[in-house]
Amino acid sequence: MPPDALRAFVQRLFVGVGMRGADAVTMAELLVATDLRGVVSHGTWRLGGYVRMMLEDKVNPQPDIQVVSSRGAVRVYDGDGGMGHLPSNEAARFVATAAAEQGLAAATTGNHYHFGAAGKYSRIAAAEGCIGIAVSSHRWQRQGMILDAANAGSPMSIAFPARDQPPLVLDMAARFVDWSEEDFERMPFLFFKQLGLGAVTHVLGGILTGIWNADRIPPASQWESTQGGFFAAFAVDAFMDEEEFLTQMDRFVRECRAADPFPGHTEAELPGNIEARMEVDYARDGIPISDTHREVLETAATAVGVESPLAEYDDTRFEGTS
Repeated sequence: MPPDALRAFVQRLFVGVGMRGADAVTMAELLVATDLRGVVSHGTWRLGGYVRMMLEDKVNPQPDIQVVSSRGAVRVYDGDGGMGHLPSNEAARFVATAAAEQGLAAATTGNHYHFGAAGKYSRIAAAEGCIGIAVSSHRWQRQGMILDAANAGSPMSIAFPARDQPPLVLDMAARFVDWSEEDFERMPFLFFKQLGLGAVTHVLGGILTGIWNADRIPPASQWESTQGGFFAAFAVDAFMDEEEFLTQMDRFVRECRAADPFPGHTEAELPGNIEARMEVDYARDGIPISDTHREVLETAATAVGVESPLAEYDDTRFEGTS
């Protein structure tokens, strides 16, 4: 499906569920940008859950996002029980702009729902000549704080700009292995490192953002505001000449991509390289949508009363894409 057509469809879905036009545009842009990079799990495939939460009055479709605290190049955003993408996008753009002017900046967001893939926020800073960081955490209603931190499922991303090579973008969940007593006996360091990453993301994206404050357990409002986000940006030219940095980044990425690939793989790539290539390919050829993904989108369209255009783009070029 062409990206523009998918954006228009997603925008209509969010307007249909009660979002303001400008917020619907933002949500469509962010989710389709995620699809373009091949991060299927956190793009428009999530629409089914998002639409259902708003229809069930668990997520505020028209949040009044506010800056509740500001000191220098630091801000705290309140998401008013809405989708986390909206305050997170504002926070990420603020830190990128402020860091470009002042050298560094940081912000937190709280009192909101899911914020999607972390990489789309760190990339905002990288596009402005900064190093960007985005981290989130969530509060499980049925578990305690320690279990949530140990779960290590929260996302984290760090993005570095480059010139001619694709940017280096680490974008992942802090958890990378499921619990197995046998695996723990063979490789305990994996689980300890995972626990460490999970605890750090939980503090930055959770405790620091106030999701565990007494007045938010349960939330004071009707909204399912269980997530928070931490965003930071560092201007490269505050540390060294930006052109020299970009030259060195290009050399580093190029040499890594020229290395011998891991066994069973045909190419060597750094984090973010494959996503950059997909972004070019999918923008040209269209975003592949699996049968399961299509069912999610069409079910959401039916629930909102919006006509789905997906049948217009039936194509077998991407058969087997999941």
